[in-house]
Amino acid sequence: MIIKCAIVDDEPLAVELLASYVNKIPFLELCGKYTNATDALHGIGEDPVDLLFLDIQMPELNGLELSRMVPENTRIVFTTAFNQYAVDGFRVNALDYLLKPISYADFLEACNKAMQWFQLVQQSEQPAAASSTDEEPTSIFVKSEYKLLQIPLDDIRYIEGLKDYVKIYTEESQRPILSLMNMKAIEQMLPASRFIRVHRSFIVQKSKIREIERNRIVFGDVYIPIGDSYKQAFLDFINAK
Repeated sequence: MIIKCAIVDDEPLAVELLASYVNKIPFLELCGKYTNATDALHGIGEDPVDLLFLDIQMPELNGLELSRMVPENTRIVFTTAFNQYAVDGFRVNALDYLLKPISYADFLEACNKAMQWFQLVQQSEQPAAASSTDEEPTSIFVKSEYKLLQIPLDDIRYIEGLKDYVKIYTEESQRPILSLMNMKAIEQMLPASRFIRVHRSFIVQKSKIREIERNRIVFGDVYIPIGDSYKQAFLDFINAK
């Protein structure tokens, strides 16, 4: 797999340093070097790339703003001298975050992480493209922190929505998996024969339900409410053969 990439930094020396790093990595193809965000936006719009090495602190249009304007399939690795932007990088779905001065070792590690991301995405898309059957998926891929995680559907107990995030509770871990997406997005990823939304903030897996008490689903010491508008659909769902 070859990853097409571009570099955006208002410091020419920083651009050239990262370009020299890119040239050492055989699976990267450098398609653009930009010293301002406006030129980068125009260039990437005409010739999209897979991966963007993007400085945050730039005049006029900063890296965080630009990251929200690039094509949806373009992934971001932020480069900056200020570590307070790490949380913002997570919010815009960045793959990684490199703090200047950037060593080749750190850069290579970020690139390997990017390669793993694109390989997992490619693998997750292949079954849908290669098969026209109605066979249901056995797992889903979700972004958590700076990783793309594969979660077996059999492990998922329930999912909780929190504004722009979801918390995925599994059998394997006491701590939920936090992912930046909304409930509608993850609901579309799950097979309707196994999962149902029982509340605007909760999705449950039918096979994991052991007890229902007073319009609440009981998972140990956790009580999940069944919303009034979801109640009939839920009853039909659990009674279906």
